[in-house]
Amino acid sequence: MNVANHQEKVNFIWSIAELLRDDFKRSKYQDVALPLTVLRRLDCVLEKTKPEVLKKYEQYKDRLSDLSGILTKASGYSFYNTSPYDFRKLLDDPKNIGKNLLLYINSFSPNMLEIIDKFKFHNQIDALEESNLTYKVIERFSSLDLHPDKVSNLEMGYIFEELIRRYNEASNENPGEHFTPREIIRLMVNLLFVPDLDVLKRERIIKTVYDPACGSGGMLTEAKEWILKSINPSAQIELFGQEVNPETFAVCKSDMLIKGENADNIKFGSTLSNDQLLTMKFDYMLSNPPYGKEWKKDEDAVKKEAEKGYRGRFGAGLPRISDGQLLFLQTMIAKMQPADGGSRIAIVFNGSPLFTGDSGSGETEIRRWIIENDWLETIVALPDQLFYNTGIYTYIWILSDRKRPERQGKVQIINAVMFFEKMRKSLGDKRNYISDEQIETITKIYNEFRENKFCKIFDNSFFGYRKVTIERPLRLNFQASHERIERIKTQPAFINIAKSNKKDPSKQDIEEKQGLLFQELILRALQSVGDTLYKNMDAFSNILDNTFKDYGIIADIPLKKAIIQALSERDATADVVVDKKGNPEPDPELRDYENIPLDQGVYDYFEREVLPHVPDAWISTDKKYRDHKDGKIGKIGYEINVTRYFYEYKPLRPIEKIDRDIKKLEEEILEMLKNI
Repeated sequence: MNVANHQEKVNFIWSIAELLRDDFKRSKYQDVALPLTVLRRLDCVLEKTKPEVLKKYEQYKDRLSDLSGILTKASGYSFYNTSPYDFRKLLDDPKNIGKNLLLYINSFSPNMLEIIDKFKFHNQIDALEESNLTYKVIERFSSLDLHPDKVSNLEMGYIFEELIRRYNEASNENPGEHFTPREIIRLMVNLLFVPDLDVLKRERIIKTVYDPACGSGGMLTEAKEWILKSINPSAQIELFGQEVNPETFAVCKSDMLIKGENADNIKFGSTLSNDQLLTMKFDYMLSNPPYGKEWKKDEDAVKKEAEKGYRGRFGAGLPRISDGQLLFLQTMIAKMQPADGGSRIAIVFNGSPLFTGDSGSGETEIRRWIIENDWLETIVALPDQLFYNTGIYTYIWILSDRKRPERQGKVQIINAVMFFEKMRKSLGDKRNYISDEQIETITKIYNEFRENKFCKIFDNSFFGYRKVTIERPLRLNFQASHERIERIKTQPAFINIAKSNKKDPSKQDIEEKQGLLFQELILRALQSVGDTLYKNMDAFSNILDNTFKDYGIIADIPLKKAIIQALSERDATADVVVDKKGNPEPDPELRDYENIPLDQGVYDYFEREVLPHVPDAWISTDKKYRDHKDGKIGKIGYEINVTRYFYEYKPLRPIEKIDRDIKKLEEEILEMLKNI
């Protein structure tokens, strides 16, 4: 079989699902196809050197306990297979093909066998055998030539990622966790490396690249290809990553082994709770972490890490449990190396990390930490409908701990939402793509660092604000009317009068009866006050005290507060309620907040923007409304509202034109009705 390109190969592998239709659930198709694709790739890779490996194996198997060095040298790769079988030879014995397939798989070198085990393919072999499908499936795969001479490593990466995307989409899972469209990766790589062209061109330079949610390794592969092909073929680029999904981890690590990469640099497990590259620092980092995915499974470990403060990864704060995107970014920041030439980060987010969270929340504290440390360099707003599993707008963040002098203290915002082309055919939710020319244009806008229609540059402080609490005085009137007296009966302090904590039933009964009598006395006393409306709390309180004195009632403070509360109502014409020191009491229902830009004085802003509208307002100086770092009035927050920065006012159409359009539409409707 001669398949012209990787897309046709994907279609061919996808078509094998037809064989599985009656015996496997759709969600299980990839459990068969993905491991067999990996195995067939390995089969093709090892084909030329397999005879030499078998020769060395027979020669030394009884003489040496460790043959790995000899066999890897014979295979030409860091892995090998000592089985006499390959995909084509498996077909020679149809009756025993299942047993022989297991023998073939178990004959891989330990490093590759560890990867294959992540697919849990042994279970699927049993299912294939029960359905009499093993021979048919192996026969189809054996006709697929995946030799590196025919399918490059880059193309193979495309094949794996496209298969993962299709299978997850077919089973209604989230393909976005594993697959980032290639044009987005190319744009991220451009923005990551373009400022460092002079550095990357140096002879035999060594650089590290890391992805904390590496999926099948597409970002890492694209980053290395970009440097070696576009900049410096002599550069030594070492790739590192971690992936939590076992299937995509297996695809990534096997692909790294085939490419001759150090596959031990690809780790398995959750980066958030079990960072297996914890102490390492990297030159370049890029990632597309899952959007809006809760980190409940990692919660205990993450919170324990956060307790370390800035000695750990999450000292700046924790985002809400429903979205862990900013945890991945904090992990990447923790791996920057300012003392050794610095690091650069490219990460793609949805809109949530830009503005979610009020001042003092985990999200805004993380943004504050990033911006106040001057790490945030650029944010690029991307078009919608770029991803396969969601049509939302996304944003590339570029961070660096070695900004160029002109970028220091600044953040560049690029509005690239109109830089896209329509796809001829939609792929899931993906209806748009960014062309190579548009990638170059966006990169140029970024690199020029000059304001224009698509680019704004702001000081770091522009994104910060102080959330100041504005209080207004409490104004109440008071009346011992029948309706308000009835409210007292629902007050806990009043209800508790007729309750007893005595364990002795007889004593309890006596105490409760006394309580009921006391309640009745209070109600009679209040009824004697009359229904006069009072607009001053002190005046009404004196009336209440005198009445209770006449009736011999001694009310403790909680009870008196409950009574006054029940007999009061808000009244804008009433006198202000004051405390013992004569200060006005704030009205919680009138409490408001102002987000005051950091570059403006709090009291100047208050006098200019608030007092003209509410002259009786004041700024709360309560400690709970102060910033936890500088102790000043107002909690500091940071948010980035990209849409607002590029808003263009469009005047409404004239009323006359709207009126003409309505009349024309009415005439068309009437004409249609005549023809019915």
